[in-house]
Amino acid sequence: MITWRTGTVVSRGATWGEGPDRARELDLDLAAPLTAADGAERVRVRALAYTALVGDPAPGDRLLLNCSALARGLGTGGYALVVGPTGALPADPEPGPGHLVKARYTPLQAMVLGVDEQESPHHETLREADDLDAMPVVVADLHSALPAIVAAARWSARQAGRPAPRVAYVMTDGGALPAAFSRTIATLREHDWLAATITVGQSFGGDLEAVTVHTGLLAAHHVTRADLVVVAQGPGNLGTGTRWGFSGVAAGEAVNAAAVLGGRPVASLRVSGADPRDRHRGVSHHSLTAYGRVALRPADVPVPVPTPALEAHPAWGAPLTRRLRAQAAALADRHRLIDVPADADLLAALADSPARLSTMGRGLDADPAAFVAAAVAGVHAEAMRARPTGA
Repeated sequence: MITWRTGTVVSRGATWGEGPDRARELDLDLAAPLTAADGAERVRVRALAYTALVGDPAPGDRLLLNCSALARGLGTGGYALVVGPTGALPADPEPGPGHLVKARYTPLQAMVLGVDEQESPHHETLREADDLDAMPVVVADLHSALPAIVAAARWSARQAGRPAPRVAYVMTDGGALPAAFSRTIATLREHDWLAATITVGQSFGGDLEAVTVHTGLLAAHHVTRADLVVVAQGPGNLGTGTRWGFSGVAAGEAVNAAAVLGGRPVASLRVSGADPRDRHRGVSHHSLTAYGRVALRPADVPVPVPTPALEAHPAWGAPLTRRLRAQAAALADRHRLIDVPADADLLAALADSPARLSTMGRGLDADPAAFVAAAVAGVHAEAMRARPTGA
């Protein structure tokens, strides 16, 4: 189940994240070659160390590596993962409160302070908290939607002459568990585009930790005082090509959580005009299943209405618009479809995102519909924030 190797650190690369909870790139020479799925043999690999878990290795250190995903050629960023040193151990953490265990009963389980647990200074605030007070909650399938939603919400506020919204990100555990894996989070925090990341379920490493999506949402409202929240899994996405076997099913549950807590859920559509798989062209079957079958409470579903100039983009075209609108119509029995204009100015706002826009290896120019579909959810959520419930 695990492809193990040991290796010696040759050099240290980039690092991102805040404080001790960072990700560090390393180049290592392996003690034994690694044969990849394509038959190529590797003797040097790029690895990733989560410094809060394994320390911050230096050149010459000998490390134990998990090379399973690298050997299989899976989409993990092309990394081996550092399990720990084979020599001197990292220092013990400072004593402190917190008894939430995440990545439970794995060899790298981590103990953290939960925002909702008894030792937290926010426990009393959250103990009976039960209402989001109509806060907009944008739910998305893929982590790649996060920067597009935030960029569009900020652009929309600027267009209306309002201050930029205070945005919190609730990261679920369908993709990467460590928040430190995400360069997107690190970049958005660096530019003050995110007020906080709240890691829920088995994910960990956010500014706040919570047990469930529900307490994560309540913490976003009552603790971080967010104006709007984005809920999505961390980087990575598990899918099997079956109707139900994909991690994005949780997007439907997040809609339910936002609604039952008195928030205003906004269901961001996963869209593509460039994915080679037909089940993801136009509106992905992930969105149609999660929102059409799993979500039991109504949500607003923003649908992009491109201007002729945007529709003329080489990677868009009128057939894609017709297809995604026809597919989205299947959600109208349960949800409110909201037409949101999308033009070249919105596309330019996305291009100005400090965090790189990339989904399934495709950038903004290669698949603009993917990011515009996420962006119109941000535009709509920002508009909701500016008007009373029911207006």
